[in-house]
Amino acid sequence: MTANEAQIEYWNGAVGERWARLQETIDASLAPITKALLPFANARPRERVLDIGCGCGTTSYALAKAVGPEGNVTGVDISEPMLAVARGRGIGVNFRKADASVHLFHPTHDLVFSRFGVMFFDNPVAAFANIKKALKPRGRLAFVCWRDVSENLWASLPFAAARDLLPPQEPADPDAPGPYAFADGERLANILAKAGYRDIRLEQLDTVVCMGATPDDAAGQALNIGPLARAAAGLDDATRAAIRGRVAEAMATFASADGITPPASCWLVGAGV
Repeated sequence: MTANEAQIEYWNGAVGERWARLQETIDASLAPITKALLPFANARPRERVLDIGCGCGTTSYALAKAVGPEGNVTGVDISEPMLAVARGRGIGVNFRKADASVHLFHPTHDLVFSRFGVMFFDNPVAAFANIKKALKPRGRLAFVCWRDVSENLWASLPFAAARDLLPPQEPADPDAPGPYAFADGERLANILAKAGYRDIRLEQLDTVVCMGATPDDAAGQALNIGPLARAAAGLDDATRAAIRGRVAEAMATFASADGITPPASCWLVGAGV
């Protein structure tokens, strides 16, 4: 099984179903990042936009509002559970189940956009070269991806708080497909250059994620989304309860007027053709 095939299986199983169920929670969590990404991408009236890894469609509908009735937005994802949610949320966006790394695209789009949907490719150079085929001459690419997990305390701190209660973890390959595959900005820029993009720019976005109103809400979210969720899958109820208590105590540090808001660090990435 290739890495892409594994990702398709992963996002069409229990994880995809859970993310579909938690759509509102995830949207609220990522709202500060989405708020920065949309103006960075700058979708314009009448443009045709391709939203890769569109998930439950939040960014697709936001893009549709930006391009207006004379524009067009297509959302692409490999997860049927999340696409089902997306299709049920409104009208005005075309949603398609497809693997963007190999799908047959035509040069009809002004903008290719993604919110955390491009870090999972088996062969990222080939995948981005294929995605480039969707862009018109002078089209542009805009996406957001995570920087290193150590700079994202929303993910790293819950894992650290629970480490001794978790099963042994295999050392992670930092370049393997996954949420933090593009943490190394130099590597990411080289991938895009090899795929044929020009005018590549990376801007560091330091912001927060919103993990609920209380520390316990944040602990529950960490057990559903992110590295702790993957590591704790399959643990018994008593161990999960102990983990939840520890994580809640650790996340209380990030209490703010907006709830629990730990730091997040991303790349805003733009390029042209």
